[in-house]
Amino acid sequence: MTTIKNKKIAIIGGGPGGLTLARLLQMNGADVKVYERDASRAVRVQGATLDLHYDSGLKALAAAGLMDAFKANYRPGADRMRVTDKNAEILFEDSFEADDDNELARPEIDRGPLRNILLDSLQPGTVVWDSNFISMSEGDGFLLYFKNKSSVYADIVIGADGANSRIRPFVTPIKPFYAGVTALEGAVYNSETAVPNIHRLLQGGKIFAPGDEKCLFVNSKGDGSLAFYTSCKTPETWVNDCAIDFSDRLQTLAWFKQEFNGWDGIWDELFENANGGLIPRPQYCMPFEQFWQARPDLTLLGDAAHLMPPYAGEGVNMAMLDALELSECLLSDDFTNTGSAIAAYEQQMRARAGEVAKMTMEQTAALHSPEGLDHLLAMFRVNG
Repeated sequence: MTTIKNKKIAIIGGGPGGLTLARLLQMNGADVKVYERDASRAVRVQGATLDLHYDSGLKALAAAGLMDAFKANYRPGADRMRVTDKNAEILFEDSFEADDDNELARPEIDRGPLRNILLDSLQPGTVVWDSNFISMSEGDGFLLYFKNKSSVYADIVIGADGANSRIRPFVTPIKPFYAGVTALEGAVYNSETAVPNIHRLLQGGKIFAPGDEKCLFVNSKGDGSLAFYTSCKTPETWVNDCAIDFSDRLQTLAWFKQEFNGWDGIWDELFENANGGLIPRPQYCMPFEQFWQARPDLTLLGDAAHLMPPYAGEGVNMAMLDALELSECLLSDDFTNTGSAIAAYEQQMRARAGEVAKMTMEQTAALHSPEGLDHLLAMFRVNG
């Protein structure tokens, strides 16, 4: 670890990518802190269950020595997947068996348990909570400023702060473009009693339901809740222009009935019982061919580097693979300074991300086309 010896490393963002990087660096004696905006570890973790891939997310966990912890916490059977039409008729179902020899396996784990595995692997005090990054000044290193009025010094800064990264503008002026689709995210607690029909259809797994150039996705979680998402083609400013109060169940249900006109009434259960309202998420993607001059002391990983829509299931996996590849470069004796190590990492990261972003946008367009259902069925039948 000659390039980072005696250097203070600050990772901005305590998601799976940032925490994986902290673990990998700390295993090799690096001085690293993670600055996370959440007030504490106890903050409820939302979002869908994550499927980790053999050649990315699982590869990073293996390098971090955390596969035993993963196997103790993942959800066997949660990769059960059903494709239905808009009338909830099951047209295809399958699951890849999660075992060490199956490279197609995509075992599922909830975000909360995955975060706990990573947090528990770090030295006490590694994560500095309630650290909402605001800005930084550069000189001989960096002085980082946070919303809670604190400031810290770092020799190396890594932006792992997601889609709306505040580190990214210090690296590159390149901005994402609108992907043409807006998703709405919701959650239902105690799905067995709150939405019994959906719960039976879900069977502890997930449902994909494309139709009419729209998509509906439902995902079970280990705590008995479920997450669901709709996605439709909309103008970029639709969220601000539509005059919908997304915290109001009656308004969101009325919107769904109108926008998804002709869909079976079973789906209404989701909107009638959504807890805490819906979260609108316009989808963005970074350009496929990005380039910037590498900095010797500043870089990005995950969505901060290569934001893309979720319709290929690559986001968390790519962030964790970024963490693995960046750690390998920073710790390698092949590089004499951090500048060359970061440049090597960024070159391979951008090339890989560009290919995945292009594929993701093709998938996004296909799923939201008139042939979306046929496309999804054909894809799963080939891969299954």
